Amino acid sequence: MLLDNQIKEQLKQYLTMLESDLVLKVSAGEDKVSQDMIELVTEIQNMSPRISVEHVHLERTPSFSVNKVGEESGVVFAGLPLGHEFTSLVLALLQVSGRAPKVDQSIIDQIKDISGEYRFETYVSLTCHNCPDVVQALNILSVLNPNISHTMIDGASFKEEVESKDILAVPAVYLNGESFGNGRMTIEEILAKLGAGTNVDELSAKDPYDVLVIGGGPAGSSAAIYAARKGIRTGIVAERFGGQILDTLSIENFISVKETEGPKLAQALEEHVKQYNIDVMNLQRAKRLEKRDLIEVELENGAVLKSKSVIISTGARWRNINVPGEQEFKNKGVAYCPHCDGPLFAGKDVAVIGGGNSGIEAAIDLAGIVNHVTVLEFNSELKADEVLQKRLYSLPNVAVHTNAQTKEITGKDKVNGITYVDRETNEEHHVELAGVFVQIGLVPNTDWLEGTLERNRMGEIIVDKRGGTTIPGVFAAGDCTDSAYNQIIISMGSGATAALGAFDYMIRNTEETASV
Repeated sequence: MLLDNQIKEQLKQYLTMLESDLVLKVSAGEDKVSQDMIELVTEIQNMSPRISVEHVHLERTPSFSVNKVGEESGVVFAGLPLGHEFTSLVLALLQVSGRAPKVDQSIIDQIKDISGEYRFETYVSLTCHNCPDVVQALNILSVLNPNISHTMIDGASFKEEVESKDILAVPAVYLNGESFGNGRMTIEEILAKLGAGTNVDELSAKDPYDVLVIGGGPAGSSAAIYAARKGIRTGIVAERFGGQILDTLSIENFISVKETEGPKLAQALEEHVKQYNIDVMNLQRAKRLEKRDLIEVELENGAVLKSKSVIISTGARWRNINVPGEQEFKNKGVAYCPHCDGPLFAGKDVAVIGGGNSGIEAAIDLAGIVNHVTVLEFNSELKADEVLQKRLYSLPNVAVHTNAQTKEITGKDKVNGITYVDRETNEEHHVELAGVFVQIGLVPNTDWLEGTLERNRMGEIIVDKRGGTTIPGVFAAGDCTDSAYNQIIISMGSGATAALGAFDYMIRNTEETASV
């Protein structure tokens, strides 16, 4: 039995929400995955009288499509959609049956207006927490537009296909046989890549805000909610709503929540923000900030937004090692997410650069999947917690090298090795391997503020106890600031502080504050 009793009971409840009869068209062989797929669709069929099963020949075996009776939806699952992808299957069943997806009407209109034939394929790992967002977004496109089809492909079930395309990072999206994009993409990002982007003139024509928040992570979401609760005109500019937590798998230190995952928390933040009258401008990146009568924020697309006060909460990103080969082989053996991309290196040799908690956790996870893990730490000893180090050294397929300075990541079409220098002996060593996971910490997303306001040598924005910066009316919060610690709960608190600081600034320094 593939589904446990609790999951089956939950699925039965969802299937009562089907709005029309469905047929699951299955293409199966004699292999284990095919037999498991037949078992899965049979279990689903037995849960609802509105679902039938047909055995057909599809492009890939094993695979199955989800269709209304008498129609082709274009939604196909190649491999078993279990693990993180089980939710994608449940949503596909509901949406193909006619249940409206939970996206804004403007998004639905954009999807329906797309012309031309689009055949999407997404290669995933069932342990990847970013993959379902892409799968679900492309499934929605397929459901709403008959010219669009989408196939989810489990890389573990189609190893030869993955290797033939040199896919070393997931999700990997192909459009009409050509590479379309790698990594997490929202439905808005996909539409933008298809040419359905935001109108620059419409952005520039927006009325000035009382508070404009730059960044949509925990700090930005908190700041926007606190500002909106004051009844003032609030906007958010976000490159991707949710920020870095979208790349975080397990969160166990968010007080009052025993355990959650980054994408789930990001979704909860977005839903909370949407409960208020907050103008969310997603997929927009700030380029320049200047204080005039109002504070002006220029976006990379050329639009200029104006506000009485601004809260910068642009967060941080993974730090690069900046050696030859890192950029050239990104997504071709150089990776930053062991949970997402680890399964693609099953049975192979990999390296982890970084001996802090994130690096050692990555090495421990990877050791259960790959053939061998080489850990490279620049300093003379690992920085990870003792309990993690003890676990690491107990593993038989891990080698640790301290005082190791990475010199180069080598390869041709993809990574084939790493070169490092022993800082004690000055000897150079080369290790043949298939993948390199970089885990050396974070760098604040403040490059665009060069010469604008005061930052420390790390690039972090210097703030006072109210979140204020060296520019009156400009506040900052979260991992982009000189906060002592980078934690989700601390970022949320600093976002609230910055919003209250901005509100206090406005009522003391502007003649009119909307709705106050």
